[in-house]
Amino acid sequence: MAAKSRFVLQRLFNGLRTQSLWLQSSKSTSSQGRPSSLSFRTHTCGELRSDHVGDKVTLCGWVQYLRQDLFVILRDFTGLTQILIPQEESASGLKSALCDLTVESVIQVTGTVRLRPSGQENKGMPTGEIEVLAENVEIFNICQKLPFEIKDFVKKSESLRMQYRYLDLRSSQMQQNLRLRSQVVMKMRDYLCNVQGFVDVETPTLFKRTPGGAKEFVVPSREPGMFYSLPQSPQQFKQLLMVAGVDRYFQIARCYRDEGSKPDRQPEFTQVDIEMSFVEQAGIMSLVEGLLQHSWPPEKGPIKVPFHTMKYEEAMRDYGVDKPDTRFNMKLIDLSEVFSASDVEFLRSALSKPGGTVQAICVPGGANLFTGKTLDELKQAAKTQFGQRPLLGHLRLQSAQLLESSGVTLRDPSAFHFLWVVDFPLFLPKEDKPEELESAHHPFTAPLPEDSQLLYTEPHKVRGQHYDLVLNGSEIGGGSIRIHKAAEQHHVLKNILKEDTTLLSHLLEALDSGAPPHGGIALGLDRLISIMVGANSIRDVIAFPKSFRGHDLMSRAPDSLSEEELNAYHISVKWPTKHERCEEDERK
Repeated sequence: MAAKSRFVLQRLFNGLRTQSLWLQSSKSTSSQGRPSSLSFRTHTCGELRSDHVGDKVTLCGWVQYLRQDLFVILRDFTGLTQILIPQEESASGLKSALCDLTVESVIQVTGTVRLRPSGQENKGMPTGEIEVLAENVEIFNICQKLPFEIKDFVKKSESLRMQYRYLDLRSSQMQQNLRLRSQVVMKMRDYLCNVQGFVDVETPTLFKRTPGGAKEFVVPSREPGMFYSLPQSPQQFKQLLMVAGVDRYFQIARCYRDEGSKPDRQPEFTQVDIEMSFVEQAGIMSLVEGLLQHSWPPEKGPIKVPFHTMKYEEAMRDYGVDKPDTRFNMKLIDLSEVFSASDVEFLRSALSKPGGTVQAICVPGGANLFTGKTLDELKQAAKTQFGQRPLLGHLRLQSAQLLESSGVTLRDPSAFHFLWVVDFPLFLPKEDKPEELESAHHPFTAPLPEDSQLLYTEPHKVRGQHYDLVLNGSEIGGGSIRIHKAAEQHHVLKNILKEDTTLLSHLLEALDSGAPPHGGIALGLDRLISIMVGANSIRDVIAFPKSFRGHDLMSRAPDSLSEEELNAYHISVKWPTKHERCEEDERK
């Protein structure tokens, strides 16, 4: 077999120039690049057309269907080809080999391309005009019984998909998602490097705990009592690169966050991380618009730039959330004046509070559609969040989902509405200690120039030079202009946020070493691609994602370590009590 493989490869390399010229001149090839080069196949399963009739070809792939001992449907990442099983007595051995195959077995078939008989064409199949008459077959692997069928229409539980991810990835939809992601990233690199002059720099993933890093993964070292942390983003490193004079940095960065998984979150995720020197907010926003326009898949339709910009206060006033879905209207309505003289106790109480308002949303057709159980769901949601500012924003989205489940067309699934949200508050009161402040985003964001003096007098009133990019109601990016002066950064950390500045002494020293004005942004690649392809979860655009609990169901990670293995790191396991386990379950 090894000798045969070397012989096939030698023939392949000898004929590589001829094959390359043929692929370039063929008008009917559907392959991108040269997926059959350096391979012992001549074509892919989605490539053959009527102008290949008479050609002798070699295909490799998985058996998708076996039909009545007459033909096999062969599949690879490009599509399907029908393989005709010869019925002649002289080909009985070949027929027997093909008929004994199981679905998902891996084979190589050599044969001649011919037109399908008149009336037997399949117009729903790109290769539906032709078939390949098998002349030789080599069986690479016979597939045993699988836990589910590899077909897009077969429903599988999420846990089963995660457990057998290598099978789930064979589906055409998952193949399309991963390949689209690859194409988008390639175009992003092209734009940033070749059009805008950025430098791709890799930064460490073994770092130290940072202020506010309670959700960081901790990694033990072999030094007693010493630990690394996995960074939630390369934030500090990219700022240090600006101090170093790199000027324009980007990275397709792996990031880590130790929190529960949601449909649009994972414990490890990917960011398109960007930082620039000598730039203002408008420059970063224009860069991102150009980046997305350059990398946007043509089949998704063009996107218009510049994107609409909305202030944070406007978003909260009209939509009740800071990441509004602007594909539909249903804006919040302020009824404070209408109820200003009301005798209803809870209305009077709301209006008597500082900043208190009475607001509503008008749901078209809601009176007829929202009855019984549906209305009870909305009432329950209102009770649990009553008095909170985002309440109506959440009810607006919930109402939209209920309307659409009733057949009302409200949001165009093929539309892409980009929105910049700007002028966020720089600090917010802590939930558990309202008298103290915490960063609305992170502690390195610079204030708006007109608010900079308020940092020292009324920090709760300061707005930041922060900007979020929202797509169809999901935040897909966030960035800011950074504080580039050490004294100002020290004041924010020590006097406003009450953080231990020694944890960031390296950054403060760097800012004191001649730091240029700089800013940047991080785009959530997983979330962006999931919206692009219409996936319900970012797990559908990640090759090997984690479950809702952050587990890898395929490899069963995380896993336990033996006492001997733990001793090398000078740590031991403290098992939670029953009470502690109950508290943990409640938090989840």
